[in-house]
Amino acid sequence: MDNKIMGKLKLVYVCSLRNAAADMAGRRIAYKHETRYMTSPLEHLVTQLNCSDLGELYELTGVIFDDDLTHSLDSQKLQDYGTSRVACNGAWVYPETLKVGNKLVDELLCCVPSSYRKLPKGSQAWREGKQDFEQRLESKLDELDADVVLLDGLIVILDQLASDDSAYAQRIVNIHPGITKEASVYQRRGATATLDALYGAQGKKVINWQTMEMVNVDALDKTGASLHYVDQGIDSGPVIYDVLNTQILPEDTIFELRWNNFQQSLFPAMTQGLHALAKAKIGAEEVR
Repeated sequence: MDNKIMGKLKLVYVCSLRNAAADMAGRRIAYKHETRYMTSPLEHLVTQLNCSDLGELYELTGVIFDDDLTHSLDSQKLQDYGTSRVACNGAWVYPETLKVGNKLVDELLCCVPSSYRKLPKGSQAWREGKQDFEQRLESKLDELDADVVLLDGLIVILDQLASDDSAYAQRIVNIHPGITKEASVYQRRGATATLDALYGAQGKKVINWQTMEMVNVDALDKTGASLHYVDQGIDSGPVIYDVLNTQILPEDTIFELRWNNFQQSLFPAMTQGLHALAKAKIGAEEVR
């Protein structure tokens, strides 16, 4: 058996900080008649690696983000956060003292900017830039010797890295704040999963986000989360583990639902899914 499998799997976390900023990660949010701290998935993951048997299976070796502050949209979305706590106006996405083992998480941070997003979508320059981004991301994963790559709120779709012939096929997984299983009536894929669930609980489905045109649908007052393999589609890869445990209340705001779904479904799906993934990888090595 490979020495890394006998020891710990090297885990690399990949995200878009602009998504964490939209969640107000690391800060207190209004929740009913009080405030609650918005724990990011990264902070929860690190806590589990430090305090549970998940830390016996994985070693976090890198935290990659793709944001580019020369892109006006990124700059706008990150205006209160920046891409490091040095430039942040207030609390950052996780506490300054957060460590994984004896190493500060800040020391694991690195940027692989997806700068192609500034270019006209679908243009030759855009396609070449996207290819270059994925090649740079792959080189960084190689440098970190990644066994498992965990995407969380990465607001780009991977093509080369998610292909069947990629060196990282079946090694890249995504934690998504919605059920992604094809046959589930609770399925919520894509970037609007939380809003889809919120409107769905009211018996509404938004069919045009620019005009907010809606149609009536059967109301579904629950949502959940899935850890799934990444393919070249949008949240369409095979599910490793999902949790459907978040009740939606009629008066919930998006932040309240987001907080509840993280605590009740996404965090359990992430940790239990990583357990299942590690066991599957170890089992596959043992039968060779």
